[in-house]
Amino acid sequence: MKPSLDACEALKLDNQLCFALYSTSLQMTKVYKPLLQALGLTYPQYIAMLVLWEQDGITVGDISSRMLTDPGSLTPLLKRLEGEGLITRTRSQADERVVELRLTDKGRALRQQAESVPGCILAATGLDLKQLASLKNELVDLRGSLQGAD
Repeated sequence: MKPSLDACEALKLDNQLCFALYSTSLQMTKVYKPLLQALGLTYPQYIAMLVLWEQDGITVGDISSRMLTDPGSLTPLLKRLEGEGLITRTRSQADERVVELRLTDKGRALRQQAESVPGCILAATGLDLKQLASLKNELVDLRGSLQGAD
């Protein structure tokens, strides 16, 4: 038999996994903010750049899948990155419906400036690398379970 909370306990804010995740995400974003401001990026832009630093020359559909977001919601973000001179967006010659993304020299150079960010985040968590990896893996597993529950 699975343990369960009584009805009063089940609705307490501090007993909600969703609130623990939400509030932790807010705090994490606050820690990232000054680090990313120094790079001229917002958090969503940083995530997009992480994807492009891993794999340059991908499509909007590819980056959308990797970021777990809707391609349409990425268009304004990608336009801003293009406006900052970090990426180029071009229509595929093979299929005009497909937009390909490529880093510019400035976008590639930004990667080197961003290399200190993960270490700063690790320090802010107070965890060691093994603990951080374990927590990340648990969160990825949880995300997978939730995706399967859709």
